[in-house]
Amino acid sequence: MTTQPDYYDVLRVKPAASQQEISRAYRVLMRTHHPDLDGDATDGAKAGGDPTRAELLRIMQAFAVLRDPARRAAYDRSRTGINAQGAGPVVIPVRIVNRRDEPVGNTIRITPVRWESGPWT
Repeated sequence: MTTQPDYYDVLRVKPAASQQEISRAYRVLMRTHHPDLDGDATDGAKAGGDPTRAELLRIMQAFAVLRDPARRAAYDRSRTGINAQGAGPVVIPVRIVNRRDEPVGNTIRITPVRWESGPWT
């Protein structure tokens, strides 16, 4: 089983951090880890297995998840294990359908307008 990385730990913010705090932490980390801003390394030294590049990718992945409210909520649910173990409630959308054999009270029936016929023709 693969463990999911802690994106809050990667960005060095608390789980209750606001969107603004997450964005600020991302910008600060990108300034320190981005290869274009790293003055002592050459392009050849930043090859595939470089730890700086791996950290940069973790930072970008963490920000991609935490900046989107829907993805962040899903990530938070997976961290706590609510839906993973079936312990939490599952929302199932329900559509209420009126049966035709039951009387429906005051119903307004809307039909298409036929402009070709009527008192104006």
